[in-house]
Amino acid sequence: MTDLPGRRPPPISEQTPTLKQRLDNLRHLGRLIAQIWRTSRPMTAASIGLRLIAALQPIAVLYAAKLIVDEVVHLTSVTSPGPSPMDWWNAGLLTPVLFYLALEMALVLANDAIGRATGLVDSILSELHSNQVSTELMAHAARLDLMHFESAEYQDRLERARRQAAGRNALLSQLFGQAQDIITVLTLAAGLFVFAPWLILLLPLSFIPSIWGETRFNTMAYMVSRWRTPERRELEYLRYIGASAETAKEIKLFGLGGFLIERFKLLAHGIFLENRRISILRAGWGTVFATISTLAYYAAYAFIVWRTITGEFSIGDLAFLSGSFLRLNGLFQKILLGFTQIAGQSMFLDDLFSFFEIEPTVLPPAHPKAFPVPIREGIRFENVGFRYPETENWVIRNLSFTLRAGETLALVGENGAGKTTIVKLLARLYDPSEGRISVDGVDLKDMAPAEIHAHLGVIFQDFIRYSFTARDNIGVGRVEEKSNQLRIDQAAEQSLADAVIAKLPKGYDQQLGRLFKQGRDLSGGEWQKVAIARSYMRDAELIILDEPTAALDAKAEAEVFARFKGLASGKTAVIISHRFSTVRMADRILVLEHGAILEAGTHEELLAKGGRYAELFELQAAGYR
Repeated sequence: MTDLPGRRPPPISEQTPTLKQRLDNLRHLGRLIAQIWRTSRPMTAASIGLRLIAALQPIAVLYAAKLIVDEVVHLTSVTSPGPSPMDWWNAGLLTPVLFYLALEMALVLANDAIGRATGLVDSILSELHSNQVSTELMAHAARLDLMHFESAEYQDRLERARRQAAGRNALLSQLFGQAQDIITVLTLAAGLFVFAPWLILLLPLSFIPSIWGETRFNTMAYMVSRWRTPERRELEYLRYIGASAETAKEIKLFGLGGFLIERFKLLAHGIFLENRRISILRAGWGTVFATISTLAYYAAYAFIVWRTITGEFSIGDLAFLSGSFLRLNGLFQKILLGFTQIAGQSMFLDDLFSFFEIEPTVLPPAHPKAFPVPIREGIRFENVGFRYPETENWVIRNLSFTLRAGETLALVGENGAGKTTIVKLLARLYDPSEGRISVDGVDLKDMAPAEIHAHLGVIFQDFIRYSFTARDNIGVGRVEEKSNQLRIDQAAEQSLADAVIAKLPKGYDQQLGRLFKQGRDLSGGEWQKVAIARSYMRDAELIILDEPTAALDAKAEAEVFARFKGLASGKTAVIISHRFSTVRMADRILVLEHGAILEAGTHEELLAKGGRYAELFELQAAGYR
């Protein structure tokens, strides 16, 4: 569990990204745009095209307003042709002003339509992009090694990447909106420059303080978010176990509801205090910077008014210039603040794209060899040693043994003896730190991991209880055959799961688990039979069962293993179990201690030796007497 809030100050000042790091992070914007373009080229092109048209609308509206004002001023100076509007119309005096009014109205209506169309396109593109990023994230996670998922650091990085995959879609509209605003600024600045070029010099005074403030506060918010990732993961964990069907019984019986709520509140309050501090600072300084901006605008406005009074500008020029400066002031701030926000968002993008840069270490060779089918000689461990990444302790060391073709080998030992690690190495979820593992003389490193996995049937004690139909729960054992009902029926029969499925209201079409409506949950033993059926579904050359019957009663266990012995005939198998009633069915037993083989032999041979195996067997047997 993570440290509680207040035990360590956030390292904002020490770990704030440098200017170079911020600029480096901007490279992710190009990757984001490429990802958006890859998501949907037509929708991306439509969004860009609509914004290009919308960018020209502000200056067109302002200029139309100038023409209207100047024409109105002109009409006030002409002799009235009559008291009614028709008199003015018949005299031809209203034609220009009505034309300008119609032009401005058309521009406003077009802007509204373009805005709505842009929103629609962005909404669709955003959802498509969110799905695209999530798909790419899942695909990349599937490529990574098991070590990445067994590391807290990588779990933090994955959590940050998941959050950014769901939370960066607003950046899509912001990026395109920035481009639109820049085009608008160029057109407005060109018009302003024609009339009063020096007014542009006032603009930096209005926006530079705001830029500095936004940059600072965005960085602070990012650093707090990044630093608090472990606590956020714990909050999600507490949410889950506090309201989950799997944990409800124990939570109620142990009275843990209050404890979990208090821990959640303590963690959440610590994060809230940090976020509140940043929000207060941002709001306070934002008010100061907004005041500076307003003063700069009214200084420019006063100058324009004075030039109008002296006759250098017309009333229409006054409306055009004041409107242009006001818009330019707002747009400059919006662009530069948007730039700092995008720069801040790019730090969050680094969380997403840096995850994509993590590469697996268990890689297929340049010219992979095929997995031997069938296995003719066996599997050899030759002086194998292994320690987990970033640790100094050897889990196994100098381990050598042979698993003969067609043999069922049992691994016995206390927790931490290295049993599951051997299985991970055998499945090439990890590569040995030293030594060699071979199948019929072919080193596992000379085979592609996917090729090895295709020929393994593995069931772990902590198997997944998929909230799928019963058919799919078994079919995923060999996903390319999940529509092969005959093969699914055979796998269910072999694992004794057929009797479980026969009792379900919808049979193989029954949704399992309670996660979704109309789902039907199973007992632990029933789930285990379904999971074992997945292993049989593979019809693999090598079968690995890691505590496969932990949830079964003694009778069900005996039935499963009696069936297994018959089905495993001619197959090579590895069994890990703490139950000696299971272990004794194996052809040979290895007793492990501290990652080394302490004893080896058949059940009868090991009992006759009177060593560690015999001692453990007697301890367990005594519990049944």
